[in-house]
Amino acid sequence: MTIKTIQTTPIEGQKPGTSGLRKKTRVFMEPGYLENYVQAIFDGVGGVKGETLVVGGDGRFFNDRAIQTIIRMAVANGAKRLVVGRNGLFSTPAASNMIRKLGAFGGIILSASHNPGGEDGDFGIKFNGANGGPAPESVTAEIFARTKTISEYHIAEGADLGLDTLGTAALGDSVVDIVDPVEDYVTLMEGLFDFDAIAGLFKSGFTMRFDAMHAATGPYAKRILEEVLGAPAGTVVNAVPLPDFGGGHPDPNPIYAKELYDLMAGPDAPDFGAASDGDGDRNIVLGRGAVVTPSDSLAMLAANAHLAKGYKRGLSGVARSMPTSRAVDRVAAKLGIKAYETPTGWKFFGNLLDAGLCTLCGEESAGTGSDHVREKDGLWAVLLWLNILAVRKESLKDIQVKHWAEFGRTFYTRHDYEAVDAPSAEGLMDHLRAMLPDLPGQTVAGLKVTAADDFSYLDPVDGSTTTKQGIRILFEGGERLVFRLSGTGTEGATLRVYLENYEKDPARHGLDAQEALKPVIEAAETLAQIKTRTGREAPDVIT
Repeated sequence: MTIKTIQTTPIEGQKPGTSGLRKKTRVFMEPGYLENYVQAIFDGVGGVKGETLVVGGDGRFFNDRAIQTIIRMAVANGAKRLVVGRNGLFSTPAASNMIRKLGAFGGIILSASHNPGGEDGDFGIKFNGANGGPAPESVTAEIFARTKTISEYHIAEGADLGLDTLGTAALGDSVVDIVDPVEDYVTLMEGLFDFDAIAGLFKSGFTMRFDAMHAATGPYAKRILEEVLGAPAGTVVNAVPLPDFGGGHPDPNPIYAKELYDLMAGPDAPDFGAASDGDGDRNIVLGRGAVVTPSDSLAMLAANAHLAKGYKRGLSGVARSMPTSRAVDRVAAKLGIKAYETPTGWKFFGNLLDAGLCTLCGEESAGTGSDHVREKDGLWAVLLWLNILAVRKESLKDIQVKHWAEFGRTFYTRHDYEAVDAPSAEGLMDHLRAMLPDLPGQTVAGLKVTAADDFSYLDPVDGSTTTKQGIRILFEGGERLVFRLSGTGTEGATLRVYLENYEKDPARHGLDAQEALKPVIEAAETLAQIKTRTGREAPDVIT
């Protein structure tokens, strides 16, 4: 096997965000673009000579071609062993599990998560460390620095490796194992949940719809729900991963999973509905006539996790991203455990989990997880919900109503303004930052401001500080506003506005969230001047 060193020059704009580098698929397909970034990863993590790497992705367009390149570059850079999911597939949580199980040096995961796929869609790549979690900012900073100075990359010449057949192949001094991406994950779930109780739930006539959205979770959900737990055939729909996700958008929100939402609100609704996203790390859960926000789901799972065998000992703590509603904080207070508030990005939970400071964590963007891996895990969350339903023998709606009665309801919504002109979005944030010192004591849209800041985070484990993580505005009645620019888009800027209001009175818990949050929505427009500064009359997506 011939190892070649190719001369190259830096490519501008290869800065990883909260979940790696994401760009349009055609950008990654440009000559040298992927190669430059992969070499920057290898250099930025200190080299991979003699190391074991896990490689896989969500099956989106260009996933298979990218993996062939990564394999040949890893071989050229001296990697000892590569563990690749069959057909190039690994859900993100399953890849995290495999890294941890093998004690691997790390892994390269190819996904743009919930972003659309296809040749005209989005693509992404990220490095996960030995703990199975996304690389910390210190490492991504090294990778980015390398993209700006790179002058060559190394790649092995040779024919493509067959990814569709399990087995082992020798490439030069390296070994490549093509493995089943599903079975180790199934074993992990069996150790956390009472599969007999969940199987009994289905035997009793319990009905469910799981929409895999033609994404990575399909094979995992089919294997566990239908084959292991005995759910009727057809429980899992859109189960075959497709390069363009069947022409859909693999984001399980009310816009892109509308068919499931409509089904669960209709007269023929099953008992339980769920969906996951492109790479299998996000989830939504629905009951018959009941929508559960991701923030509420995290709180309810924290309150009931002890019902699953993997969590019977209780929780060491919980953690949420700053924009996530404070509903889980109230559960933590009652349980007598610590609730941590971190910046957005799963990497910030990694230190807390590794240190044993928290057991459950979650983000308002439909990500929930625990210390079983170092990524959010959509199917895990669904199985935990099924375990809770099997033990409590109540509907999801009944559990939700009882939870609100005990802890109060946190009305919550997120308004997304997508592909906003980047300078306009930055100008809006700068405008808000300039207002912060004078806001406390002011009344906006009838709401009195008690505090306002630009969120910064001091990591309790490594002492690192992360700043400018979103603007928080708190009001006297318990309302809260958060403004943040997202790092998951591939063009323009995505402005996200998070709105919440705590309501203790059960008589008001049945209100529509958008109606209950009207004063907060008005305050957001008054403060940020969204229409004037972005030219948008309304959000593109409301979740």
